[in-house]
Amino acid sequence: MPGSRKAGVPGNRPIVLIGPMAVGKSAIGHELAKLLDVPFVDTDNLIVDAHGSIASIFAGRGEHAFREIEARTVASAVEHAEGAASVISLGGGAVLDSGTQQLLGRCTVVYLECDEETVAVRIARNSGRPLLAGDAMARWSALFVTRKPVYERLADLVVDVRHGSVSELGHRLEVALRDYAAAKQEVEN
Repeated sequence: MPGSRKAGVPGNRPIVLIGPMAVGKSAIGHELAKLLDVPFVDTDNLIVDAHGSIASIFAGRGEHAFREIEARTVASAVEHAEGAASVISLGGGAVLDSGTQQLLGRCTVVYLECDEETVAVRIARNSGRPLLAGDAMARWSALFVTRKPVYERLADLVVDVRHGSVSELGHRLEVALRDYAAAKQEVEN
């Protein structure tokens, strides 16, 4: 029964997945949304659908223009999802925008934690990431070092995604969200 699957998960706030590039936010988010029987939104996909590939935006208009588009897209996705359960996956750098950071205060934010080894194979398979041109792993590491404190500060929950299939990680995240909701309920009562 779909309604019973949602029980115990923060239902009035969007669940937002944050973390570095290639950690699996889209795949795990999609799995979590299926488990919870709620809508899934990938903000990178929204950007591509409305503006073309992220690589072409970077090449033609620059990173600043991309970040403006990204901030507007995230704001729209969060505002559209407010008041209902949903899962939203953000691009790795979306959390750098101060307006986005404020909006995330209205969401349950989950930081998908990983390391270089977790993402190295994925990054090697996908060279279409504009910020990883050149030595992709060196660039990823440099970005991660600067963004990790932001991910940690914004997170309501941190879920280690170093090990497990997408299905296992989706289930682990569902359990973590239920535990978080129960603990939050206890504090409020």
